[in-house]
Amino acid sequence: MRALSGPEILTIWETGWDQHPVDRALTVLAVALREAPERLAALSVGERDTLLLAVREATFGAELNGYADCRVCAQPLEFAVPVAGLRLTAAPDAGAPTHELQADGVTLRFRLPDSRDLGAVAGCVGPDQGRRVLVERCVLEVTRDGEASAVGELSPGAVASLAARMAELDPQAEMLLDLHCTACGHAGHVVLDIAQFFWAELVVQAKRLLREVHVLARAYAWPESDILAMSAWRRRCYLAMVRA
Repeated sequence: MRALSGPEILTIWETGWDQHPVDRALTVLAVALREAPERLAALSVGERDTLLLAVREATFGAELNGYADCRVCAQPLEFAVPVAGLRLTAAPDAGAPTHELQADGVTLRFRLPDSRDLGAVAGCVGPDQGRRVLVERCVLEVTRDGEASAVGELSPGAVASLAARMAELDPQAEMLLDLHCTACGHAGHVVLDIAQFFWAELVVQAKRLLREVHVLARAYAWPESDILAMSAWRRRCYLAMVRA
């Protein structure tokens, strides 16, 4: 996977600043992979996040540095996580377009959630409604004793089994960090949303690039394209001379 260039980072920022987070993730991949967002939207959430993780590693390095608030005392907890430690292996049959599961007396044929499903769930009020919408979109067929059954009639046990099977097939869709709060002693899992994490890093980098272009363009009257074409090291050298 290649790193995003300066112009690409600015293009992503300009395109994605007013997009929904789901669409931003697709914008990043569309630029990085030179693929149509529509095709990328059909990837499972785990497949999408695997690609985002690879682009992020190539662009910003092999470690993620950030913080998350403690759930108990709200103390900011810093973390540094190697990207390699976040990669999870999907089940061998994860790439199949549909899957089958027998649970609580019914047989389900389903597909894995993708970015379009995340977009649909984003407007839901509360986790229960979101879970219901996701099940209705991803379960393609329900049969009981060979007879068709309604998705809305699935028992809580069948829905729980479905969620567990989806997690097995697409584990990268939920990345968890183990954090320990030294202030209150609480230890637990925190979900890492790589799409939002990567976007925040891209915003910081885009603003830094614009500041560098602004300073060097004023000092030397160079066009933006020439400044961005320089290596980061060369820009820093020129910036140091301007500020000297």
